[in-house]
Amino acid sequence: MKKIVKALLGSAAIAMMAAPASAATLDDVKAKGHVQCGVNTGLIGFSAPDDQGNWKGLDVDFCRAVAAAIFDDPDAVQFTPLSAKDRFTALQSGEVDVLSRNTTWTINRDTALGLNFAGVTYYDGQGFMINQKKLEGINSALQLSGAAVCVQAGTTTELNLADYFKANNMEYSPVVFEKFEEVNAAYDAGRCDVYTTDQSGLYAVRLNLSNPDDHIVLPEIISKEPLGPAVRHGDDQWFDIVKWVYYALVNAEELGISQANLDEKMGSDNPEVRRLLGTEDGTKLGSDLGLTNDFAMRAIKHVGNYGEIFERNVGADTPLKISRGINALWTKGGLQYGMPIR
Repeated sequence: MKKIVKALLGSAAIAMMAAPASAATLDDVKAKGHVQCGVNTGLIGFSAPDDQGNWKGLDVDFCRAVAAAIFDDPDAVQFTPLSAKDRFTALQSGEVDVLSRNTTWTINRDTALGLNFAGVTYYDGQGFMINQKKLEGINSALQLSGAAVCVQAGTTTELNLADYFKANNMEYSPVVFEKFEEVNAAYDAGRCDVYTTDQSGLYAVRLNLSNPDDHIVLPEIISKEPLGPAVRHGDDQWFDIVKWVYYALVNAEELGISQANLDEKMGSDNPEVRRLLGTEDGTKLGSDLGLTNDFAMRAIKHVGNYGEIFERNVGADTPLKISRGINALWTKGGLQYGMPIR
């Protein structure tokens, strides 16, 4: 009898594991008519409101792409600005449907915090910024022993900072603040010698300092910071939607599909292009996600491909002037690689 019970329990466990995950998030999103997106409180190039209160940035545009894929409307999204401390609780509690907030993909967050990262929308690394007039002659992070360093609480930045100084036998005094704006103000007021965060963030912060030209970003990159959108564990369908919207944007760039030539590409004979845009006969890749087969076309039409999103928000013609670097496509020596749409 015990063997029979054990066998039944084992079968039940396997059945539970094999059962499809709940589609509750997509249902909820459709019911309320918008995607609720968690973003940074104000990081130029990634997520920040403009003078009219409209949210702009690479992370913002990704959320708009998800909304476009679902609703054919990039404005069917509402933004919740979140501090580093509050971002994970907001996602775990269901306050937001997706977290698109310059967040590093780590093992702890992927497991203990119950998050699923849909991809890496920006490969970054932690760096240091100094006021070159205050720290004259400093041109390397290895010269920062004894410095007071401004850092935001609740971030991987704190741990990386401690590891770097310990590994190099250097002393430092952490000056820690909970809110991003508090760190910026403290550094600008001279309450610390050094500002550390993701290098892209340093370039963004520098633009808003009282005297931007006085500040330089040191050359050292001390960590890997793969930044990308995350969703909650437990809803595979929603995870798949967010993940494949990202891959669709990358694949669109690789296939040369953009907002400008989308109408032309809709008539393409290339089967890869036709599958991505949902025009290939017999293809139901979108419906397998619970969306229309032209979900990728909708995202591209309203937001553009990955390269367009990058250049519009952080690229060479923006105030940040960031080169593609490792965020170039894999075909051009970078790390951006979209999984096959087939």
